[in-house]
Amino acid sequence: MSSTLAQKSQKSRGQYLHEPRVLKIEARDLQPVAADHIRVAIRATTICGSDVHYYTQFANGSIQVREALCLGHEAAGRVVEVGSPSAGLHLKVGDAVALECGVPCGECMYCRGGRYNICPDLRFRSSGSKFPHYQGTLQEFVDHPAKWAHRLPPELGFDVGALLEPLAVAVHAVRRVGQDTMSSRKGCLVFGAGAVGLMCAVAARADGCQDVAMVDIDRGRLAFALRHGFASVVYAAEPKRGESLQEKLDIARETATEVEKLEWPHGEPVGRLQRTFECTGAESCVQSSIYATASGGSVVLVGMGIPNHTLPVSEMTTREINLVSTWRYAGAYPRAIEIARASVTGTLLNGMALPDISWMITHRFRGIDAVPTALETAGKTRDSDGELVVKTVVNF
Repeated sequence: MSSTLAQKSQKSRGQYLHEPRVLKIEARDLQPVAADHIRVAIRATTICGSDVHYYTQFANGSIQVREALCLGHEAAGRVVEVGSPSAGLHLKVGDAVALECGVPCGECMYCRGGRYNICPDLRFRSSGSKFPHYQGTLQEFVDHPAKWAHRLPPELGFDVGALLEPLAVAVHAVRRVGQDTMSSRKGCLVFGAGAVGLMCAVAARADGCQDVAMVDIDRGRLAFALRHGFASVVYAAEPKRGESLQEKLDIARETATEVEKLEWPHGEPVGRLQRTFECTGAESCVQSSIYATASGGSVVLVGMGIPNHTLPVSEMTTREINLVSTWRYAGAYPRAIEIARASVTGTLLNGMALPDISWMITHRFRGIDAVPTALETAGKTRDSDGELVVKTVVNF
């Protein structure tokens, strides 16, 4: 790298969260790049729901922020410096990369078994789960282990490179449930038409799923999913609230029944499906997912909502429905890159045409100063002009 660029990158300016909705720009010193690390100039960070939770609540569920925290973990950028050549790094200055922002210990039984996403010592950028916090990517430069950076093919720009992170979540969810082996048609059901639900639809299609039924309470999001090919058929659920447990379960069962009545574009009834991806984390949707899933099928818990749910366990037991948990991803980035490339170039994958995931980015902001507005926008379903918000990106 040039001496000018080296001099400029001795500090990294970023937005740091000090309390709910209070961000401060700080220029923090960068240490010399470690032998097995690379220095990346961040070019794009898409905003995740967890970033919004931290921004608005200074916490994400039970995880409390304990020091100023730089948010952002869905990121891509360009390598501007590498560690020691003797470390055998696979990346070089100038490479465009996507960052896999969860860095495990590499030594425990989970890491050795390939399930590093549940490594107890894993550090994740922009999360308050470890202290000191592993700072996020809403800053100019990030020093990151080269092992956890993935070179972007020329077909993928930085914005799509940032979207690889939520796509990896979806790839992992699809892998966790496996192939649909009992249904005559390879269809799946997705609860939630937000970013994660849309990504699960893409990953399922790439896995050979011919049709996707999608459920949400937001008609605008469902229209987006249908218009851009993420879903084959949609159902707008009414946001009803039951007073008693029985009323809640009755509402969930009613939603499932209405979904079963839907018809695929070719006229065949949707019925109950073998694979259901629950991407909202809402108790009512988890309940409906169980009722809507075919006997012997699986409900994959992808969304994060309230920590505890009341579920119709007898329904699960008598129909042998599997409840499958997921947590982030492991080894999913190569497949995510393959899917993203097919998505943006219009190439068939596994015989399936995939929707273009770049359409998911509906709002773009540029520069450090725009981060607060980007976070505020990402926390809404409509912007100030009434336009649908699906995914927000900050470019540097």
